[in-house]
Amino acid sequence: MIDGVGVLGVPYNSAGRTDGVAVAPAALRRAGLLEALAETSSVRDYGDVTLTAPSTTRDPETHVIDPDGLRAVVGRVRDGVSRILDDGRFPLVLGGDCPVLLGCLAAFGRTGGRRLLFVDGHEDAYPPELSTTGEAADMELGLALGLVEPAWWPELAALSPLVGPDDVHLLGPRDRRAIESYGSRSLAGRVAIDDGATLAGDPRTVTAGAVRSLRPPWWLHVDLDVLSTDALPAVDYPQDGGLDWTGLDIVTRTALAAAPVGWDVTIYNPDLDPEATYAQRIVGFIASSIGDAA
Repeated sequence: MIDGVGVLGVPYNSAGRTDGVAVAPAALRRAGLLEALAETSSVRDYGDVTLTAPSTTRDPETHVIDPDGLRAVVGRVRDGVSRILDDGRFPLVLGGDCPVLLGCLAAFGRTGGRRLLFVDGHEDAYPPELSTTGEAADMELGLALGLVEPAWWPELAALSPLVGPDDVHLLGPRDRRAIESYGSRSLAGRVAIDDGATLAGDPRTVTAGAVRSLRPPWWLHVDLDVLSTDALPAVDYPQDGGLDWTGLDIVTRTALAAAPVGWDVTIYNPDLDPEATYAQRIVGFIASSIGDAA
């Protein structure tokens, strides 16, 4: 049961820009998210984390765009989520890009004592040198699992892995063919995965089974590109397949009913939604999901 929500915005774009997904927290607030949440829950807005000036340069040593910015955002998300938890509230973290997840995981539990339900249209575990973009959103789960050796990131290296392979369940990825075409390796066989087609076939049963496999405490990550491009065109990397909104509602409500520590929602790009049509749909989705668990 969710009794009190703490909203934290993370205006972060791992392409090193201040547009696109970075403006999602502001767009969702403008679309009435706080007011919608307040209809069923006690809500406190913790504002946005303050980020450093970004860079679009891909670092030749780490192969990551703006590694200093990435380190900063993860630390500040960790501190923000920790504050919300200390206040006895349920953290609702609005991305921004997927690497906000690393800060969320670092905010609770210990290595070996935290788990993750990862609902995403992509596996996000590329080695940095094999990423075609250099965006940390290609690799945050690899970093969380310790599959990427972050010698250049001592704070993360000290915590690595944030989650072990037995402590993660992926729902909805549908990019295995692309991963292999780029010379990388899918996580299949190393962590539990129910791919996009499996999840879409029976979202309630598949999600319930995944939740049963996770001992508390665990975190819920939802990347909105788990939806089909028809359902949500306002994403940067569309692909075939995916859930409809009804399916995502079922997945999220099933997960929230099992009492995760917190929830992050990422990847909506308001620049691709000039009429804010999908901002309104996302607000309704988040508020009704929280309300159902309150």
